[in-house]
Amino acid sequence: MTPKIVEAYGVRLRPFRLDDTADVVAGCADSLTRRFISGMPSPYTEADAHWWITEGAPAAWAGGGAAYAVADPATDRLLGGVGLSQPVPTRGQAEIGYWVTPGARGLGVAQAATRALTEHAFATGVVRLELLTHEENTASQRVALAAGFRFEGVRRAANPSRGGGRHDLLAWVRLADDPAGPTPRLLPDLPGGHLTDGTVTLRRLGPDDVDLMYGLHTRPEVVANQAPPVPPDRAAIERRCRLAESQWLTGDIARMLILDAASGDPAGSCGLSLSDAAAGEGTIGYALLPQWRGRGYATRAVRLLAGWAFGPARLARLAAATVPDNVPSQRVLENVGFRREGLLRGRLPGLAGTRLDDLVFGLLPEELR
Repeated sequence: MTPKIVEAYGVRLRPFRLDDTADVVAGCADSLTRRFISGMPSPYTEADAHWWITEGAPAAWAGGGAAYAVADPATDRLLGGVGLSQPVPTRGQAEIGYWVTPGARGLGVAQAATRALTEHAFATGVVRLELLTHEENTASQRVALAAGFRFEGVRRAANPSRGGGRHDLLAWVRLADDPAGPTPRLLPDLPGGHLTDGTVTLRRLGPDDVDLMYGLHTRPEVVANQAPPVPPDRAAIERRCRLAESQWLTGDIARMLILDAASGDPAGSCGLSLSDAAAGEGTIGYALLPQWRGRGYATRAVRLLAGWAFGPARLARLAAATVPDNVPSQRVLENVGFRREGLLRGRLPGLAGTRLDDLVFGLLPEELR
């Protein structure tokens, strides 16, 4: 590719200029930018911005990539940057990346710039584009989906972390003949951010829910009904909460908190995983804190979850399973309309090499009570 001004979707892509220096510093010195883009100098100074404008960006073009300033078409003021790197001409492949100044976030700039450069790249011979995101950078993951990129998998330990060590990257890919987007979601967002029947409310699990989730899922009676019956460590719960939104966006699992609608107090947790996306099947699970048991909250939560699964999530079947002696959980499922479908002997791992039976239930849309 060669530098060419591109105007599309309400943004202008143009070469960087020296009068962009202050805005480049504002964008690249920002903590959020530095958190998710490795190799960024810290602190980021005017000298760094000057080097990028006069040497770094031109080098990207010379190496077969691209380095565009993203500007407001009305004022030509810098809003961010977007570019192509890691070009592999023999494969028609490149990697797309971007950053946005703090004042331009939330305005759709990253999405617009990504769409504009993607279409320009395809028009000039690129066949496959990759967009790699930090596993916690859900804003970029939403940009990828909005721009027509599909989740392709995890690149384990693909990027160095600022504090040492390495972290995973999620790979989002769009081909030249893919639909323009947005990419259909396997697990859509909850309408209005929550589900409620007036008594119980469900909302997405988040990073601030660690203490609650650790307390709930290390309770002896909750652990006893897990397979294997071993309590999770706190680090595992912290990771579960941090990555809840990302795993929802990739279509892996929708994790939710169960709340008392009147007070907003947490009552438990539930979730829906896609056990067989191609067949339209999901699997649900749930747990309640002791003070909320016996009030019908689990039944209400499962009913809300099933209604969302059969509605916006467009699933055709739900499955659930319990250990055979977990009678209270079985009653919850039956109250919602689930039917017992069989006993899978020795299906689950127990303690000390033992195996546990699994009692399986199924629910079809017309059976939901």
